[in-house]
Amino acid sequence: MSFKAVSAAVTRTLWTRGHGIPPLARSPKVNRLSTTCSLLTVRKQGGEPHEQSCSADSDGANGDVHVSSEPPHRCNTGEEKRAKGPAGVPDVKNRPNASTAAPVNKTSYLWARYNDTKRLVHDLIPPGACNLLNSTTIYANNEVDLSEVDIYGFDYDYTLAMYSNALNTMIYNKARCFLIEHFKYPEGLCKYDYIPNFTVRGLHYDIQKGLLMKIDAFHYIQPGTVYRGLNPVSDEEVLQLFGGTYHVPLQQDSGFYGKGPKVKQFMDIFSIPEMTLLASANDFFITNGIDYDPVHLFKDISEAIGMVHVKGFMYKWVMEDLDKFILRGEETDAVLHRLVSHGKKMFLITNSPFSFVDKGMTYMVGKNWRDFFDVVIVQAEKPHFFTDCIKPFRRLDANGDLMWEKITCLDKGQIYKQGNLFDFLRLTGWRGSRVLYFGDHLYSDLADLMLRHGWRTAAIVPELEPETNVVSTDRYGRSLTWLQALTGLMENLQVHRDPESKRVFEEWQIEREELKVMTKNVFNPQFGSIFRTCHNPTYFSRRLSRFSDVYMASISCLLNYDLEYTFYPRRTPLQHEAPLWMDQLCTGCTKTPFLEEMSRIR
Repeated sequence: MSFKAVSAAVTRTLWTRGHGIPPLARSPKVNRLSTTCSLLTVRKQGGEPHEQSCSADSDGANGDVHVSSEPPHRCNTGEEKRAKGPAGVPDVKNRPNASTAAPVNKTSYLWARYNDTKRLVHDLIPPGACNLLNSTTIYANNEVDLSEVDIYGFDYDYTLAMYSNALNTMIYNKARCFLIEHFKYPEGLCKYDYIPNFTVRGLHYDIQKGLLMKIDAFHYIQPGTVYRGLNPVSDEEVLQLFGGTYHVPLQQDSGFYGKGPKVKQFMDIFSIPEMTLLASANDFFITNGIDYDPVHLFKDISEAIGMVHVKGFMYKWVMEDLDKFILRGEETDAVLHRLVSHGKKMFLITNSPFSFVDKGMTYMVGKNWRDFFDVVIVQAEKPHFFTDCIKPFRRLDANGDLMWEKITCLDKGQIYKQGNLFDFLRLTGWRGSRVLYFGDHLYSDLADLMLRHGWRTAAIVPELEPETNVVSTDRYGRSLTWLQALTGLMENLQVHRDPESKRVFEEWQIEREELKVMTKNVFNPQFGSIFRTCHNPTYFSRRLSRFSDVYMASISCLLNYDLEYTFYPRRTPLQHEAPLWMDQLCTGCTKTPFLEEMSRIR
């Protein structure tokens, strides 16, 4: 997530100080690589030449630039103490003799550059500049014009119906009981209670090694996020277990639907208690010195979690206490009323049984909830509903019992079971970008619809709300900006490889690692953000951008936009496009090192 206001402020200040005009007015005559601190003579219209120092090549008001024939001037700011860091940014001991002169003393020169960079970060981020994100925003991966959308489709669980965290505790406790009663696991496992927020969605589990871990978009494990049981595995042991690398080969990864032979990815919100139970059970066996096979443990826990759903326990709990488990039902009601009032068609495709859906929708919308939907399909068995063309539709009567007649049309007000998407498309004619489907599971709900059928897709990501709240804090914003600036500084000055410079870089690297840990732990102490592994997107995040046109915290975010609104994705800069990244802004350069350092590369 970007800090647009911060970036704009830094850009304006840098260009105002160094050029006097905004970036778009920059003359094509300027040598864009020249970033040495030279004395420039700038000729303005109707005026005498004047000196301008401590900046890159500068433009006059008319774009003419004249460089003095005098030898290049080197600015010297004199001795100064190390700049005080911004709030939330770790500081280290002061450094003397901070100077931007040509490096007589390498240590003083490097720390001077460090101080100037930190001061720039501190000075140019006004209070509250990072508090610009709104958790009710709809974010676009692809351009979507709502005026072209006539049909809105919805999943039920964690889409129309949002659940409280109390449900995770119930699922965990019941599955733990199944392990003890049905699979005859030791009674001592009862001592392990559910740990809220221990895991996050999108993690991978190595079935044979019994490891829970976070993988980035390039199939690399994020150091510090590998857990065996409830305890972290050291980076050294991780490298040993994976053959000296953090990389997880494609053939060992989780497959298209997150269910590989050796590694599984947990993409479902319902999988959070399953991951926690896996961690607890592994920890129990390890702590008590009991020999066990991690493969058997994984299969037993998967079956125990499945029994909670198949035997109907979860449905029973929710139906018995709707007030406790269902959240924000009034928002679902408002969204459906709004869509109907604008003449939009709607349908529901869910894996949940009709009795469960009927109870929840009646609670949120009212007894006439079926009048909102043109088609209602329950127990659809997604993702097979989207890929297979075998199972036909069956109609249910008022009591939820199956009828026998052949389905030749899908009528409003009726309830249908199973079926497949190919018959759905044939019977409704709803194809292509006219359809926008909402779901929380990137694989089961969205992937096939986007890749095979060209529907528009919208991902529901409840985690956006708490993560956006973290990103919006000044402490996180300043720490992240300083991390980027420090990284850019290290990149630009890495040409200094003498022993003194290496010692400075070692200190910077220690601080950089501390910042990386801090910006990870504010989201989740074990696994960090579901969207980021420091500078890389997570495996989950890459799938989110691939399988969803738009994404949001809940369907209620639709209430903030009119139905003629067009969502435009922001142009995400590619590395080779040399945009004004925060690290480049704060170091006053682009990805190319300063010319004075470039001379040493040869």
